[in-house]
Amino acid sequence: MERKAIIGGTGVYSMNADGYSMMVETEYGNVEVDILCYMGEEIVFLPRHGKGHSTPPHLINYRANMKALEKLNVKYIYATAAVGSCNEKFEPGDIVIIKDFIDFTRQRPLTFHEGGENPVIHVDMSDPYCGYLRTKFYEAAEKEGVNIKGEAVYVTTEGPRFETAAEIRMYKMLGADVVGMTSVPEVVLAKELSMCYASVGIITNWCTGMGSINHDIKNIVEENKEKVTKIFLKVFEEPLTQDYCKCKDSIIKL
Repeated sequence: MERKAIIGGTGVYSMNADGYSMMVETEYGNVEVDILCYMGEEIVFLPRHGKGHSTPPHLINYRANMKALEKLNVKYIYATAAVGSCNEKFEPGDIVIIKDFIDFTRQRPLTFHEGGENPVIHVDMSDPYCGYLRTKFYEAAEKEGVNIKGEAVYVTTEGPRFETAAEIRMYKMLGADVVGMTSVPEVVLAKELSMCYASVGIITNWCTGMGSINHDIKNIVEENKEKVTKIFLKVFEEPLTQDYCKCKDSIIKL
């Protein structure tokens, strides 16, 4: 049976549902997940930073996380991300849907495909965040009366430090709207595993040089996580298909 999953970002770790925890072994390491029973279906919940928020963004074992979801036969993933805004239209407390990314990470393993005896492959990034799941989220949010401020381009930085004002000015010039530390390589690895993956950003603060430096991240996420998670679950109540996106056909072999 195909499963659905929620990857929780900063401050998003649990849902009010019955379930159990399990350890999934992968070639990249072991990953603990929660399997939550909702509407007669098992939803996989993966805390990105580990339970207790113990792993910083640059040390997250992204490949183990995504391989664990593959071993659980997950095909559809919604992720949350706490982000800073470098777009004056998006304010702290707003919810945005991530539509594209710019990668400024430096030292993370970015792929499962590292050559050697395996053939060289490339991955189509024309629609990195599944358009089908994004549309489903919009529709469910409208029914729930939750305001989505818009779509955003996400810059991924290495972390764990925040960005300088000069860096933020550069990102704005490149077309970025929000800045975070976790979307890459998560979204890329999902594509390599033919999964539908969409990410929703909860804006927690203005980026450096954009406004008051008040990183009240925990409280802002707390205010929004319940309604975002509720929308994820509303979408997951429906049967989903990969017939309306290209996620399952993203691998290009040479």
